[in-house]
Amino acid sequence: MPYIKQEDRERFNAALQHVPEFTGKGELEYCIYYLMIKYMESRDFTYSNLHDVVYAAIHCGDEFRRRNLDIRENQAIENNGDIICSALRTKV
Repeated sequence: MPYIKQEDRERFNAALQHVPEFTGKGELEYCIYYLMIKYMESRDFTYSNLHDVVYAAIHCGDEFRRRNLDIRENQAIENNGDIICSALRTKV
């Protein structure tokens, strides 16, 4: 996940503080898509730029999963035990 300088974060955080509370996943998806379109407004419609905007969203999802969902999965394994697959002779 690329991190930006603190002074750049402050510029974006000021605007993002005004985003209202989300009431559903559709609203979150709308805002993500809106930001992707906003990013493309100042760029040429090239494969490279389209690739950048799609992969920025994917990488954010990957980072969120790594920092949050994976932790919950590991807690569930710890609390409930892992799955043993005899066919693979390993934990799954």
